[in-house]
Amino acid sequence: MTQTTQIRLLGEIRILRDGVELPLPSSRKARALLGFVCATDRPHRRERLCELFWDLPDDPRGSLRWALSKLRSAIETDDVKHFVADRERIALDASGVDIDFVRIRNRLFDDPPFIPPAELRQMADDLSYPLMEGLNNAGRDDFQSWLAAEREDGRLMAINVFRRLALHPELEAKEIVKWARHWHEADPYHLDAARTLVSALSAAGREDEAKTFARDFRRAAAEADIDVSDFDRKEPEDGPPVDVAAGEARDVFPRRQLRQQTIGFCRANDGVRIAHASVGSGPPLVKAANWLNHLELDWGSPIWGRTFGSAAKNRTFIRYDERGNGLSDWEVDDISFEAFVRDLETVVDALGLERFPLLGISQGCAVSIEYAVRHPERVSGLVLVSGYATGWRIGASAEERERREAVYTLTKHGWGTNNAAYRHIFSQTFMPDAKPEELEWFDEFQRLTTSPENAVRFQEAFGNIDVRERLDKVQVPTIVFHSRDDQRISLEQGREVATGIPNARFVPLDSRNHILLGHEPAWEVCRDGISAFLTENGI
Repeated sequence: MTQTTQIRLLGEIRILRDGVELPLPSSRKARALLGFVCATDRPHRRERLCELFWDLPDDPRGSLRWALSKLRSAIETDDVKHFVADRERIALDASGVDIDFVRIRNRLFDDPPFIPPAELRQMADDLSYPLMEGLNNAGRDDFQSWLAAEREDGRLMAINVFRRLALHPELEAKEIVKWARHWHEADPYHLDAARTLVSALSAAGREDEAKTFARDFRRAAAEADIDVSDFDRKEPEDGPPVDVAAGEARDVFPRRQLRQQTIGFCRANDGVRIAHASVGSGPPLVKAANWLNHLELDWGSPIWGRTFGSAAKNRTFIRYDERGNGLSDWEVDDISFEAFVRDLETVVDALGLERFPLLGISQGCAVSIEYAVRHPERVSGLVLVSGYATGWRIGASAEERERREAVYTLTKHGWGTNNAAYRHIFSQTFMPDAKPEELEWFDEFQRLTTSPENAVRFQEAFGNIDVRERLDKVQVPTIVFHSRDDQRISLEQGREVATGIPNARFVPLDSRNHILLGHEPAWEVCRDGISAFLTENGI
């Protein structure tokens, strides 16, 4: 009887034979090797695989042989062989093997004019998980760059699937609204995604919602300097807009290509790999890292997407994942305030930036302040949002310290579980006025962004921050924004930063959110204030 083998690369790597999951090696490098060989679907020279996963002192060839033997013993039997290897090359024999990522990629690349809804729905579900989840730092720099690029392909594949579902002739308006919304959220400035969502809302009898969305879309596009002059063009009576017919699968988002971010990597002086991203064009604006970051997941997200899009308008917007989270190295010896400052220094030096304004959010404000004091010749201005000079172990009230200690304990025991309640504690304190879907996104985002151990280490490091003695040494124009009813960092803590920095301007915002959301009026006040500040100071 023929055995069927399934290899799941979307999400955590899994192998099933006849529906039974097989145990994989605990080695992250071995699993990453398996995922790389499966996803690329071609033979690789042993030297290349060694370069991707092992440093020279590690005996790369011996390590490769060990990893291959572990994989073979885990997934092969006397009757079932998957790996083909000789002295020069290693390949996977994928005949009779279903590899989800490869199957979806090949299916969409063939560009069939019609794919059944059930198959598309399954694709959308599969692509909701990141490729090779949990293996961000399992290889060296070239592997990390490859993984980032493949995950970007996965994002584009998901957009393709959302578009096909939103334009599918067999679906009813109610379901089309769902997929059109996914399409729009994944590619916020695509005219056809927005048009399709407006049309579906109207067809579902939700005219007021359609009008509100159309108004908000025009406003957001104008702020991002996107031309939407033909947004209101008519659709043909017998189908979707003529330039997005079901067969046109590859032209997924032509306008958004101009705003595609570029991800790179550099190394701090202690050897830790730091991921950074640039998007847009014009004078640089550098954002210091905050809790938490992931260059792939937060770009275009419901929480950060509008903020980042605004920051990239007429500028080269640069941000990075600090050590311990996102695409940067997770397994590091040092997670501390000093290390956070070094990470910023590393990125700035690697990109060869000479002079630039710094954007700090939350603990990124303290990092920005320290960097500006150390490097006054490079910083042209500071934009500080929701910041503080002292961490919760130092500057908070006794009641607040007690609450933070409780959350600290919960993190130790609950962060890595499937129960989102632990992470939801954070989400609600960051954004008490967020929409349910925004909180749900942020809950899952936090889980994917760092390990339970590092979540605890980050909280410990944030609690010990103290830049009070550095405030009066800041020599650059500074503006400080802070929500009046911030549920995480009090208004008084934000005012302390502003009063301590010579000639700093303080702007209180009418919001309860620590992370400002693009749909609240306070966000627009902050955005306009930042733009005016940079213009007035010639930055």
